[in-house]
Amino acid sequence: MEGKLSSVAKNFTPSPIQELSQLAQRCNAINLAEGFPDFPAPPCIKEAAVSAINNDFNQYRHVQGICDQLALKMKKTHGLDVNPLTDIAICCGQSEAFAAAIFSIISQGDEVLLFDPCYETYEGCITLAGGIPVYVALEPPQWTLDPEKLMRSFTSRTKAIVLNSPHNPTGKVFSRDELEIIAEGCRRWDCVAITDEVYEYITYDNQKHETIAKLPGMQERTIITSSLSKTFSVTGWRIGWAIAPASAASAIQNIHIRITDSAPAPFQEAALTALRSPIEYFETLRGVGSGRMEYELKRDFCMKLLGSVGFRIQFKPQGSLFLFAELPKDCLLSDVEYVEELIKQAGVVVVPGRGFFHGNESCKYQKRYIRVAFCKSEATLNAAAQKF
Repeated sequence: MEGKLSSVAKNFTPSPIQELSQLAQRCNAINLAEGFPDFPAPPCIKEAAVSAINNDFNQYRHVQGICDQLALKMKKTHGLDVNPLTDIAICCGQSEAFAAAIFSIISQGDEVLLFDPCYETYEGCITLAGGIPVYVALEPPQWTLDPEKLMRSFTSRTKAIVLNSPHNPTGKVFSRDELEIIAEGCRRWDCVAITDEVYEYITYDNQKHETIAKLPGMQERTIITSSLSKTFSVTGWRIGWAIAPASAASAIQNIHIRITDSAPAPFQEAALTALRSPIEYFETLRGVGSGRMEYELKRDFCMKLLGSVGFRIQFKPQGSLFLFAELPKDCLLSDVEYVEELIKQAGVVVVPGRGFFHGNESCKYQKRYIRVAFCKSEATLNAAAQKF
């Protein structure tokens, strides 16, 4: 059968993040590699899912109420008018929503701009669609966007740009000035912005996520993808969505139906309860009010821990669930070698940073970072601290 595999299948390799998580399971190691919580989801939404199953919401289903709630949130949070009947497609998680967005826009030979470092899934989707990834390096250690470098990357073949903010793996939240620059490039070159906004409610130190779709001339050329996964600690439920102009949303919905037909019915029902959560829930997630959110404390705990053993952390994550740390100056190991030794000697799994880098400009530092997921219980983080 190997000789029958497609050229795409032959070129795809297993995800290093998933491989490391599987290794963590086999070795009974502490998993700080994959970005999923190891603590319970909110009780009310779990109860809603159980209730949906017990009430036999178990067949193919489209829950229009999710679209209605998302349209309300887009208006309240970003001031955007979204038609819940035509502008939203419910998918099996953000990953499928993003893939369907790429498949709906990208044709053979189209170029897609991505910021480097970036999440590994993006390139695969673009390749499957026949597109050509073009990487624009963010400058370490602050992961700064160089406007001139970005503008030089646009060509007549550029069809879209991918924007992930808050950003995985660095934790960067793109500023309003940076969004304006990206929007100017999209308008000038008539490009689509495809966003990954799964960490939209998880920001720190009074940072606030803004969607590029709210800028002048951008809603009609932006596809927003997001999900329940990170906001409600339910990464296994696979409820996500794309919000886009009607023609793109329809195309995404058609692709979704041909691939998976519908998102899990009982979890769609539970999504209604999640999306109707009081505003205090979302504000707590982004650290608004008198108290700091738990994730912010976890971030600070991990920064202090890694700093104490020599890691260089010159950029404090502004959002997301990850810490992107540079290996100590006196460490002669590469990122992969360090991760392997950490597993063998300490029983802790993190992700080598090189998997997030793609462009040639990053060669001088791409083997010097690791990514640590801090969305773990206090017990897990304390156990890891004893082993570093």
